[in-house]
Amino acid sequence: MNDIKPIVAKNIASLRQSKKMTQIELAEKLNYSDKAVSKWERGESLPDISVLVMIADLFEVPLDYLVRAEHKLPKEANDTPPRYNHSMIAWVSVLLVWFIALFAFIIISLASSETPFKWLAFVYAVPITSIVWLVFNSVWFNPRRNYFIISLLVWSLLASVHISILPSGYNIWMLYLLGIPAQLIILVWSMIKKPSSSGENTETTE
Repeated sequence: MNDIKPIVAKNIASLRQSKKMTQIELAEKLNYSDKAVSKWERGESLPDISVLVMIADLFEVPLDYLVRAEHKLPKEANDTPPRYNHSMIAWVSVLLVWFIALFAFIIISLASSETPFKWLAFVYAVPITSIVWLVFNSVWFNPRRNYFIISLLVWSLLASVHISILPSGYNIWMLYLLGIPAQLIILVWSMIKKPSSSGENTETTE
């Protein structure tokens, strides 16, 4: 058991660094504390087999990759940094949302130049952009940023509904009151910290 600890430690650290990921980011993706990840990478303890499976899946390597002393890094690590590719994919997806909004605006304008609501395509592009951003950020980037994105989604959605109703003559400004408890929930949620011992209680001991 002692012989395999430094091997697993080196492999986890190497895979993490190949993805340009910090210990905190890895811990958040595994729902463990960064202290636990630090212990794994120092060879002081071993993750459970279920955690090793999660790590292997996260970095897209076979499970036995983590316990082998000699092997090559995944081909992806030698190519363009994945974080760069992920950022480009996220940006293209966001731009696609606005392209669709512009396309809808043009089509509506050509169909009827007197349509008063055609600009709503751009209004609703904001909350849709927030949703797209939230999805990519949850999968590839810093999950802590999700709280800001969710806040943007809530307020932009309320604003979109409000602006949509304004032309009909109703000024339902009280709609924004819904955003206050929602924002408080998001704020309290962001302050909830994972127990620092969560990773240590489930680690494999000698």
